[in-house]
Amino acid sequence: MSLETRSPFVMPQGFTDRPREVFRHLVEAFLASGEPVGSRTLSQRLPLALSPASIRNVMADLESMGLLYAPHTSAGRAPTEKGLRLFVDGLLEIGELAPDERVAIEARMSGSGQRIEDMLTQATQSLAGLSRCAGLMVTAKQDSPLKHVEFVAVAPDKAMVIMVSEDGQVENRVIDTPVGLPVSAMQEASNYLGARLRGRTIDAARAEILAELDGEKRELDTLTAKMVAEGLATLAGPEKVLIVRGTANLLDNQADLERIRTLFEDIERKADLIQLLELAKEGAGVRIFIGSENRLFSLSGSSIVAAPYANAAGKIVGVIGVLGPTRLNYGRIIPMVDHTAKVIGRLLA
Repeated sequence: MSLETRSPFVMPQGFTDRPREVFRHLVEAFLASGEPVGSRTLSQRLPLALSPASIRNVMADLESMGLLYAPHTSAGRAPTEKGLRLFVDGLLEIGELAPDERVAIEARMSGSGQRIEDMLTQATQSLAGLSRCAGLMVTAKQDSPLKHVEFVAVAPDKAMVIMVSEDGQVENRVIDTPVGLPVSAMQEASNYLGARLRGRTIDAARAEILAELDGEKRELDTLTAKMVAEGLATLAGPEKVLIVRGTANLLDNQADLERIRTLFEDIERKADLIQLLELAKEGAGVRIFIGSENRLFSLSGSSIVAAPYANAAGKIVGVIGVLGPTRLNYGRIIPMVDHTAKVIGRLLA
């Protein structure tokens, strides 16, 4: 497994064996419990023979280095985002995925006869369930060859485009229609697009149809051609699709209601979230975004662990990941995300 964000570990000045061990055990205890860690707890965990007073001195040094802070009035300490980044990049021990988790991921995704969209949704749902966080996926829009396209008037200036694919999917979208469009134009537009799209994907036929509409020998009058172009643009839809599953899990992980509200608002900003996940395509391994390292989650204190996946041609076509609080169990979730991305790649191949 490759962790793309893990750069060569640069030891901070003063980060010798003793503070490193105190820091590592403190972060591990914090990630396990989500609670600030005190010197007495650390004295029981550390292999070193240190008194609570000595541990408090080390913790004070780590705090002055910007790696720890004291939440509220707690006597314990928690890692800062800088501290979490240091831990993830240099001290985190990434374990192997448990056999039952590996089986659960593969079984849920490999059902025979599944459409690609269903398989990707199942992968996202599986990650959400196993991680107890939100599962996220950005994927290219999947276009199936079409069997039927029809325009139906629903208001004086609106029409519904009904699209039926060869695999039985039905999709409806509403478009604006030109002012003064005659009723007969609906049927004419349906016949025109239906004849050119039948048995083909929208992407395969779109450029050809638009070129034909712009040509001198236009078969349609101006208003009908305008509606066909509008319908074609609407059918093509967004190039990227965002799948989010398991947001209810975030309610269990976040104690601060205001942060929950902010996090849900962040998730609703789909364009920003897609852009963030697309950054994970830039490397071959797992990428980790911690808290305010990305402006999207600067207020909600959240992290994303994400990995790209490739199609049969080896081209990276999407990203899958987990969204949760910064106190994620990174050692467990990183191999989970990595394995899921690899399974998707195998199934697409």
